[in-house]
Amino acid sequence: MRVVLSTYGARGSVEPIAGLAVRLLELGAEVRVCAPPDEEFAKRLAEAGLPLVPTGRPVRPLVTSVTPGSAVGLAQRAAELMAAQFDTVAAAAEGCDALVATGPLPVTAGARSVAEKLGIRYVHVSHQPVSLPSPYRRPPARRGRPLPLGATDNRALWDLDAQIANAMFGELLNTQRESIGLPPVDNIRDYAFTDQPWLATDPVLSPWQPTADLDVVQTGAWILPDERPLPTELVAFLDAGTPPVYVGFGSTPMSAPKDVARVAIEAIRAQGRRTVVSHGWADLALIDDQDDCFAVGEVNHQALFRRAAAVVHHGSAGTTTTATRAGAPHVVVPQGADQPYWAARVTDLGIGAAHDGPTPTVESLSAALKTALTSETCARAVALADTIRTDGATVAAKLLLDTIGQEGAPTSA
Repeated sequence: MRVVLSTYGARGSVEPIAGLAVRLLELGAEVRVCAPPDEEFAKRLAEAGLPLVPTGRPVRPLVTSVTPGSAVGLAQRAAELMAAQFDTVAAAAEGCDALVATGPLPVTAGARSVAEKLGIRYVHVSHQPVSLPSPYRRPPARRGRPLPLGATDNRALWDLDAQIANAMFGELLNTQRESIGLPPVDNIRDYAFTDQPWLATDPVLSPWQPTADLDVVQTGAWILPDERPLPTELVAFLDAGTPPVYVGFGSTPMSAPKDVARVAIEAIRAQGRRTVVSHGWADLALIDDQDDCFAVGEVNHQALFRRAAAVVHHGSAGTTTTATRAGAPHVVVPQGADQPYWAARVTDLGIGAAHDGPTPTVESLSAALKTALTSETCARAVALADTIRTDGATVAAKLLLDTIGQEGAPTSA
């Protein structure tokens, strides 16, 4: 069986797809991964034995140059992303049995259209529940299209969200569909999601509340095992003292002040702890030459977090899951998107603290760290780690291949 996987986004979008691809390969499937052409993604995929089909423009220049929440240039980016599905991904999907897609709506709506044209199974996957329609929460605001602040009827807000999505991307999609002989769709969001989307999150860390409108298939998080050794210099630093606090904000553009590294290091020092600073896409750096701090680039987070006293991060799905699996308490400084959701989950589970707002000060971050480093919080984090599933990608891979193999299976999941 042959499967094409399409994603567009930062590491949190690419690495889970790689985790699924590896499991599919182990089960004997042929796999093609369509993802952004960033060098770091290509390298990570190559390490996992997965060749990259470059799709769209590199993500990092886009992420680091766009003001968080801004809609400037959105129409052009959406058009490029969608066109890549009808062009690059469509070519990669020729002769395949299924297309699995994740990412922004222009990507997934385009991907389902490609699968429809080719007559192959399509699966939409989300790595967080926030974007899936649910009466239990408000929809996230789309760039440049805020929702009414006083509205409390979540179902009405999700209906409004569908209308906004149509206004933003409907004409773009239907123009592309017409060019390949497909009829127009009148609800781009629900078309992309299908009535049975997959949710690749851990059911303990991120449980899905069933609804009457969506038959969500929760597989568990898709984790790409990381066997890379930690750099020798980092291991020496870890061995030289007590477990440090890790600070990193991944590929998230920071709303925090440019001196966030100074704020974090001083707050950690106030707790009598050492620090590991991850450069990330925010280009964090050390503030002095004291020997209680160490800076790292791209490293094995699965191994590093197991040796951390706590993890200070932005609250992405991937980092939250990795830190929770490692048994490390969290301090989440959410910047936007689904990150406030993960911050809330951390506090609800009692495995860390959520910073109030995206711009920490030494005092506010110190207070959050004090909560995260209590013996009670640390004990809960260690206990919860044993409940996190590690087989989500295997579950998804088997389900996909079993579904493809069913005679007369429908062409969308």
